[in-house]
Amino acid sequence: MVLPNGKTVIKPRSNALLVTAIIIIFSLISVKVTGFSFAVLAKRGHQFWFLVAQMFPINTHYLPNIWEPLFDTIKMSLLGCSIGALLAIPFAMIASNNLVHSKIVISVTRVIFSILRTLPTLVTALIATYIWGLGTLAGTIAIFVFSFSYLGKLLYEEIETVDMGPYEAMQSLGLNWIDCFRYAILPEILPYFISNSLYCFEGNVRYAAILGYVGAGGLGLIINEKISYMEWDKVGMILVMLFFTVAIIESTSHYIRKRIT
Repeated sequence: MVLPNGKTVIKPRSNALLVTAIIIIFSLISVKVTGFSFAVLAKRGHQFWFLVAQMFPINTHYLPNIWEPLFDTIKMSLLGCSIGALLAIPFAMIASNNLVHSKIVISVTRVIFSILRTLPTLVTALIATYIWGLGTLAGTIAIFVFSFSYLGKLLYEEIETVDMGPYEAMQSLGLNWIDCFRYAILPEILPYFISNSLYCFEGNVRYAAILGYVGAGGLGLIINEKISYMEWDKVGMILVMLFFTVAIIESTSHYIRKRIT
């Protein structure tokens, strides 16, 4: 294409065909390696709806047995997320390259976040049960590890995007770097941090519901038990209560996030 000033602009060649071919090739390899079969999916897929049908009508008489593990699940999620969020703040500070200028400190802290983030919550809970025994303590620790690593990464990335002008101005007045962070950076990142913490808490309630499979307490214990006994009407009651709990938490979190933003 020739521009009015006489210069010629050559349109770059599109790589869409090459990218599409690579995606198709890797998809075919994945299907081969995993043994995925549409035929089996079509043949056995109706079993899902058969199990769902077995859950209804739900067994409302089982409701009194759900309250305690349900509250255990919420308590694990709330405590683990709260401690993880608070501890993530100082670690996110030393992982931010605009606050700390030691590459070694930054690299070590980020590696810690990366390692902890790669551990599935269920695996962390399993390890915790071997160390601290069965119960909600192991589940709380697993949720804490996930929340700490997840919120820590998001927080240091947000810190690195803030305007450093107010921070540097306070430094020039003689304030230490903690006070500078408190008055110049924290007010800017606080709404973002609270929003992410609430979102993390919502997810943790769902994660905590299955931690009982490895003995970490909560709803997972009775879900595993009732599935083993094929008492699907009680499983349906548990899932309905979990659905309403998550819906209430999400609505509350959405309201709070809307107010702070």
